[in-house]
Amino acid sequence: MLINLYGNQINKLPVKGFQDLINLRFLMLGQNQISSVKPDMFTGMRNLSDLDLPLNSLIALPSNAFKPLIALKVLDLALNHIERISLKGFVGLTELLFLNLDNNSLKSISAGAFKPLASLEMLVLDNNLLSTLTSATLEGLSNLQELYLRNNELERLPQDLFRHTPKLSQLALSGNRLKNMDGNIFTQLSGLKEVYLHDNPWTCDCNINGLVRWVSQTKANLSPLESLRCVGPTEYRNKSLSSLKDQNLRCRA
Repeated sequence: MLINLYGNQINKLPVKGFQDLINLRFLMLGQNQISSVKPDMFTGMRNLSDLDLPLNSLIALPSNAFKPLIALKVLDLALNHIERISLKGFVGLTELLFLNLDNNSLKSISAGAFKPLASLEMLVLDNNLLSTLTSATLEGLSNLQELYLRNNELERLPQDLFRHTPKLSQLALSGNRLKNMDGNIFTQLSGLKEVYLHDNPWTCDCNINGLVRWVSQTKANLSPLESLRCVGPTEYRNKSLSSLKDQNLRCRA
């Protein structure tokens, strides 16, 4: 069963409004004016597999917001105004495969917020305001295969960021503020196939030697490879990282 309420002027979901629809599989609530979600709004929806809430007015995801949705596979929260996610915001979503948080206002993510999402395969965090990630940001995402972090404000990544995501095959980090990166950050990602690192202000000095080596050795597709270029220092400006593989880049004293 599918209910499509897309493009109305709904600003609030009724408490237990869907509880008798036990066979409901798809609920489309995009392009409305919904500003909050609470667990009692989803009471009884134990068979729902797809919840679409893009283009609404959500600002936060409170604790246990989606807890009744034990069979949910797809959760689309793109194009809202979400600034924060409670540590327990995704509790109960153990079957979720796809989470879309594209185009929100996230500046940070609580360590462990994704921990309940043991089945998640794809996480989209493009076009937010993320400036930092911690070693625990991806905790619990042992089944994650695709991670999209394009067009954020990331300046650096912790060395062990991906220790919780051994199955990652696609990684998009383009359009951030990354200046350097240790190539060893990818050591545990033996199945990596696609990596997007372009449109970052790479500073080609001693701090990027590890990444240059990794770029020259990896079997992953670095698309587009020629767009992976230095912005400085002057002698390396606009040179591609792949052309620096035989150089031992140094830092100025």
